[in-house]
Amino acid sequence: MSETSRLEDRRSLVSGDRAYAMGDETGLYPATGWHIRGEMGGFWTAPLKLLDGVWFAADGSWLGKDIPATKYVRGQGYQRFEYRGKGLSADRVEYTPEGTRATVIGLTFRSERSRDVRLALDAHSELMPAYPWGWTTPGAATNDPDTGSVSGGALMFRDKSGTAVVGSSAKPVAQALGPDHRGPQDPAVVCPADGTAPARCDDSAFGKGTGGQLEYDLRLKAGRSTTVWFAVAGSDQSAKDARASYDQALRDPAAGLKQTVSARRAAASSTVVDLPGDRLLQQSVEWSKQNLLDSAQEATDVKIRDVDEGRAYPAALGTVPKMRWLAAGFPDYPWLFGTDGEYTAYAAIAAGQFDIVRDHLRALRDVSDLMNKRSGKVVHEVVSTGDVYYGSNTSAGNTDETAKFPSTVALVWRWTGDNRFRDEMYDFTVRNLRYITKNLDKDGDGWPEGLGNVERQGMGEEKLENTVYLIRGLRDLADMARSKKDSATAKWATGTADSLQKRFEAQWWVPEAAGYAESIDDPADPANDNTPVLQRHWTGITPMEAGPIASPEHGKQALIQRERDCYNGEFGTYHTGTGPTSVASGNPGPSCDTVVSAVGSERSTFSLNTAVMAVAEGNFGRLGPQRRYTTGNARIQLDPAVWETPGAMPEIAPSPDFKANIDRPFYDRSMTLQAWGTYGILWPVVHQQLGVNPDLGNKTLAVVPQVPDGQRKISGQKIQLGAGSVDVTATHDGASYRTDVRSRSLSGTLVVGAVLPKGSKVADVRLNGNPASYRLVTTTRGIEVRVTASMTSAQLEIRTQA
Repeated sequence: MSETSRLEDRRSLVSGDRAYAMGDETGLYPATGWHIRGEMGGFWTAPLKLLDGVWFAADGSWLGKDIPATKYVRGQGYQRFEYRGKGLSADRVEYTPEGTRATVIGLTFRSERSRDVRLALDAHSELMPAYPWGWTTPGAATNDPDTGSVSGGALMFRDKSGTAVVGSSAKPVAQALGPDHRGPQDPAVVCPADGTAPARCDDSAFGKGTGGQLEYDLRLKAGRSTTVWFAVAGSDQSAKDARASYDQALRDPAAGLKQTVSARRAAASSTVVDLPGDRLLQQSVEWSKQNLLDSAQEATDVKIRDVDEGRAYPAALGTVPKMRWLAAGFPDYPWLFGTDGEYTAYAAIAAGQFDIVRDHLRALRDVSDLMNKRSGKVVHEVVSTGDVYYGSNTSAGNTDETAKFPSTVALVWRWTGDNRFRDEMYDFTVRNLRYITKNLDKDGDGWPEGLGNVERQGMGEEKLENTVYLIRGLRDLADMARSKKDSATAKWATGTADSLQKRFEAQWWVPEAAGYAESIDDPADPANDNTPVLQRHWTGITPMEAGPIASPEHGKQALIQRERDCYNGEFGTYHTGTGPTSVASGNPGPSCDTVVSAVGSERSTFSLNTAVMAVAEGNFGRLGPQRRYTTGNARIQLDPAVWETPGAMPEIAPSPDFKANIDRPFYDRSMTLQAWGTYGILWPVVHQQLGVNPDLGNKTLAVVPQVPDGQRKISGQKIQLGAGSVDVTATHDGASYRTDVRSRSLSGTLVVGAVLPKGSKVADVRLNGNPASYRLVTTTRGIEVRVTASMTSAQLEIRTQA
């Protein structure tokens, strides 16, 4: 995907599992990000920042300024900048080879006439770890000054945190060192550590880097292309390791680019969908797979310590040899999270990206057990340095991510049939839910206490989503326990879930709001005896999203309410809807109920909120309304009128209370790529519309599609399941429904079917052309016709009558 407008106002991003780089789409490097203000862009290899940037000049004319950028292109595993001017054209391609702690840059020049060109490379270092941050104790001001040198034709920068190496496979003819060398961004405009800052800065108050320049002689022939390759590499382990990564990156960089693109295309060959009635959603599926691949990160020899929300920096508790994870978001959250990863896992599993989900869950388990002394509590936020910002036994953490962990393990087990992984994680999943039920229910009512997804003041002690995910987690744990013949755990988990489910509607439903309270047990009123607290937060959707947990009647009622304008903007669901409120600022939008909330609205549309609503709609068979939410997330990813970085789904959409990122300073933006939004694209298409519902741990696969309203055909090819895959095509034409399924390398029982509208009467069911016995099952999706078939292939035809 490409962009040609306002390139200087848009963030660029190229990412691999061991390195990533961010600047703007002209190839320059404004001070970016807010965790360490102005320092979250540039070149990184987790957990270490290497450079503020690199800049190139041809005969003294800087690319991106004197020779302007005309186009930015983002592809599968690479990004490209095009420059035109001064009788030259230059293309700059960047990629990060898998498994290598380096970013590779290829510059291709083409001249209208034969000429000699002096090519200059400027590099400015900023060696610093991802933690501490700007406001923590200690803070980022502890950053050490860098030193620079030239060794073996490359620039080398060092401080106590690590080494960066910058150079080319070409031989330099001149070199220089000095405090600046930021190309056209000298002299640097420096952002203060906090407070008011210029609209655009070049460095931060925390910056203690240094610079260098290398020059090269090029002979250009008229009309012919000349390419020069460069690399930025580094290590937090040793200068030797940094140099080894640099040498590896430049060994055959052209082949490395081909291998990187080929690997991305191979990964994208799974879950290939054809959605004739919704091409935007089809394209979003393809780009969401790339967003997930961009999000894979890795760090080794990670020192784990509890920094107590930035207030402490004790000795490390121990070391995790390797963390590999799905980064939450770039540039300010490229590390390991509990709740983010658990939502994102559903998208990655639907995309067939099983290994990174397994690794993410292992990383969470390893860090949590070390940090929390095997209590079962899942940590919330782990920086790539190993610093646990939030989620130790002694801090609140978020209850929902501990509750969701067993469900995510069960998800992997069902889609892969991987009993070894189930067994590896099983003890931890049991401890997860024992921890919640034993330690987070002080009043003994069964509803878990603690924070959840909405980290806002004024909520009750017990949160809706924590209850919802606990019920689902208990049922998922019970399934795994039964498969392991652990009858005691299965009985406990099922009984606890049943007890909560029976009491759920009476406790959480708020009739006057036609929805569910987001919390109960108001701390400001200890005598309220679990009175529901409704504040219109997006978490009110979770009873329909997770299961569903909501009753069919209340679930449908709540979704209809949540579809109204008081809860939604142009691109999807608000964080907190509008309505009557006691706050002084009043209500800025429409009211859909009469409940007076003690908090105001927050009309920011997060891609996660919209994703959760899309999934909830699909669970209730509401694929017509669902399209509003899948389209919302697809547009902020793919619509040129909306995106900041083409093809990247951001954290927050333009909303009434959130100005678009492109119009904000680079140091005050939400994430340009946030992985969790893909949950609202891949899961609705693969699991709900195509109806793929495996339970390979129990050797069964159900495929029960539902063709979206107003559409006639949907299909998906090479949907990965364990070591095999399945192809699905579903059609709907008037009274006729057809489902075609073909599987590869799968064994067990196949159940094939289709979802019919409620009230439908079946006239005829045929499997592979022959009359077939069938079952009718009424679900929240509608009437499901289910037929048992051969796992290899099945053609099911259903005719209905009025």
